[in-house]
Amino acid sequence: MRDLYQRLTLPPNATPQELQRAIEACQHSALKQDAEAVLALPERRDAYDELHATVSDIGRLRSRLGLSHGAHWQGNVANDFSLPPDNAISRHDELVDRVSHAVTLYNRWRRFRGIWLLVATFGVGAGAGLAAGFVLCMRWWAA
Repeated sequence: MRDLYQRLTLPPNATPQELQRAIEACQHSALKQDAEAVLALPERRDAYDELHATVSDIGRLRSRLGLSHGAHWQGNVANDFSLPPDNAISRHDELVDRVSHAVTLYNRWRRFRGIWLLVATFGVGAGAGLAAGFVLCMRWWAA
């Protein structure tokens, strides 16, 4: 399906006068016939506008999902409503990445906590032993 507004370089909310001028200025005979048949009559234009909004929404959804037509469709009328893939990360994906990172850090801490507990216990015990030895040495020398 052609995007007649895009092909005529008009916004979808163009006035009937702007539309008529664009149709008259159109050099492409098939496009001119299509535009006259679809956009010149108010009831047909209303139906086309509804369909245009739906197909535009589908194009935005496909873009958001990273879908696009193959290279052989690029520049063809079948590609009028396709947008380039939207590579922005969605809010859901961002939250999933943050939670995954937190889980990775937690799992890493759990894996090494036994080793760190052993090192901390040894350090506290050695420190207490050194402190007790120092106190005993000081008493022995004082006596």
